[in-house]
Amino acid sequence: MKTLSGKTVVLAVTGSIAVVETVRLAHALRRRGATVQAVMTAAAAGIIHPDALTYATGRPAITKITGLVEHVLYCGEGGEADLLLIAPATANTVGKIACGIDDTTVTTFATTALGRGMPVVVVPAMHESMYRHPGVAENLQRLRSWGIDVVDPRIEEGKAKIADIDTIVLYTERAVSGRPLAGKKVLITSGACAEPLDDVRVLTTRSTGRMGRALALEAFRLGADVTVVHAGSIPCVRNVHATTAGEMREAVLSVCRDDGVDIYVSAAAISDFAPERHEGKIPSGSSRTIRLNPLPKIIDEVMAACRPVTVAFKLGWDEEERAKAMLDAGVRMVVVNAPPAMGAAEGLFRIMTADGIRDVSGSKEEVARAIWSGLL
Repeated sequence: MKTLSGKTVVLAVTGSIAVVETVRLAHALRRRGATVQAVMTAAAAGIIHPDALTYATGRPAITKITGLVEHVLYCGEGGEADLLLIAPATANTVGKIACGIDDTTVTTFATTALGRGMPVVVVPAMHESMYRHPGVAENLQRLRSWGIDVVDPRIEEGKAKIADIDTIVLYTERAVSGRPLAGKKVLITSGACAEPLDDVRVLTTRSTGRMGRALALEAFRLGADVTVVHAGSIPCVRNVHATTAGEMREAVLSVCRDDGVDIYVSAAAISDFAPERHEGKIPSGSSRTIRLNPLPKIIDEVMAACRPVTVAFKLGWDEEERAKAMLDAGVRMVVVNAPPAMGAAEGLFRIMTADGIRDVSGSKEEVARAIWSGLL
């Protein structure tokens, strides 16, 4: 998806060895539709040649401020840029920005951007001992207090390594989205549940969690505080582990009770039945009757407990009448899809609200955008 189409990102690069990742980062931003302008400190240019970022961005890298006042052209009032992305950001540069020191190309761009009030994202990368320095921690906190997004590093091998490319791109998308969901707590259930039949076997579905993941990441892009209850892991959101429908119910109600929820999206293929559990392993080679016990509907309990704006999913085109009844009962939106969409990268979905019905087809990411746009 061209989520950054029409946006200009100033990629400001400082003298960390992580600068070697910026060519890939520039390409990733451009694939999302962004225009990327690189700005480099002298230290950064000593690690990779400016021509590398000129190639990666398709625009001459800025290595010094000239009579063209490049910092004003891009980050001043009415400037061309929509975002200043400082990646990687060294401890030295973080400290200078926090103290208002302006003596490199990157700090000059930062001073101008902060004065304008435009979005700024800082991506630290340094040795872990430097990252733990109380002064560095205080400087990062100061940047956060100014409204700057700080993308936490990956702590590996004694280093605070630069965040992975996908995470940086997500924070970039979030920073330029206008954050229409800022301040909203979004709770999403995602993926399949697995109900144990015996010590070896489970009863589950073909759901992969792709739809829930796409919905969670889009909510993050739009500025929400996102919690996902599922068996997997999604970047940039709070992941709460649950495997069975019972665990999912307990986790969801705990989030509702302890944290509160503004929007609940029931995208998981939550088990309708649980088989009677057999101890040990059921012997193979003979037929067996399995009793399935119905399970409570989590969505009903969530709506009663915290009355959030609720999005429900129904599987099967023959469920439209029941979907209409759910709308009458207070669900804001019901998304209906057919079995072929389960586990697939793309599909056809019918979005139903009190205002009408519309069909949306495409990737799960495109459908997620359509769902959130219908709620805003």
